[in-house]
Amino acid sequence: MKKVAVLGSGSWGTALAFTAAQKCADVVLWGRDEKVAAELNRQHTNSSFLPDAVIPEAVRATTRLEDVLGADLVVMAVPSKAFRSVSVALAGTGLGTETILLSCAKGIEKETGMRMTQILQEALPANPAAVLSGPNHAEEICRKLAAAAVIGCNDTLSAQRLQPFFTLPWFRSYTSNDVTGIEWGGAIKNIFAIAAGISEGLGLGDNARAALVTRGLAEMTRLGMAAGGRFETFQGLSGVGDLIVTCYSSHSRNNRVGNMLGRGHRLQDIVDSMNMVAEGIPNTESIYLAARGYGVRTPIIDQIYAILYQDKPAEDALAELLSRDPRSESDHGGNGG
Repeated sequence: MKKVAVLGSGSWGTALAFTAAQKCADVVLWGRDEKVAAELNRQHTNSSFLPDAVIPEAVRATTRLEDVLGADLVVMAVPSKAFRSVSVALAGTGLGTETILLSCAKGIEKETGMRMTQILQEALPANPAAVLSGPNHAEEICRKLAAAAVIGCNDTLSAQRLQPFFTLPWFRSYTSNDVTGIEWGGAIKNIFAIAAGISEGLGLGDNARAALVTRGLAEMTRLGMAAGGRFETFQGLSGVGDLIVTCYSSHSRNNRVGNMLGRGHRLQDIVDSMNMVAEGIPNTESIYLAARGYGVRTPIIDQIYAILYQDKPAEDALAELLSRDPRSESDHGGNGG
């Protein structure tokens, strides 16, 4: 990879640019915020989103999307709500068809139910598209703490180029051709991170949070398989791995949102206090709607949707989850849960 472009100058995009710069001497980091770009170029820091990281000099920031032209790899790290508009704008730059597109956003589009790589393929159908996902917090990536991820790609040649690029002494990557399962796991887990945070905010203890995470994995697997993913994918890095880290880590924005909701804060006040997107909020709505379409029973997702979009008290939602009719744990059907 002689040139790599990363779209999105938030914490995750900055961490991905940091990672890319370990193997590439020309990394372009695109974002809309001119102050962030100026600071990155002048001081090699991003105090707004990743204040403790020192970014390699190989990374140059820009607000001009045309500066990505000529890249061997374009990494999409913009929020899922902006993913389509940025993909369409990227297509308008005249990007070459040999450029690999790598989605690192976690979400499902509400209006269409499409995954992020599907949006990429619709906007740039001639380019190979892949996804990278797993238990990866930006703060730890930039400290070179050990981490692993899975690259989902249906194009063997592209996967063979991506895997060694994202293999470092402290970062290990695996490959899979289950792009669908990887993307659904990465999107759904954000909802359960909110649920785990609510549990903590309500003071329900470790047992309750562990139960939520475990039943969340079962729910994720049922819905993800209904959407076309494979069972084993949800038992891997992009499923249970990502679920664990986002439900228990202090770095998790979605967990933080849930914790504050459990403590009685209003959702709008929480959102206003954050300078980064908590993907679980829009994902809850899009995945709740998708579950209705697939006919899959999703009790935890339903209750988080009611809390976020119907002003249901968190205490009532958790009480309803605990008072449902008893079931067999091995009930994996559409009416399971």
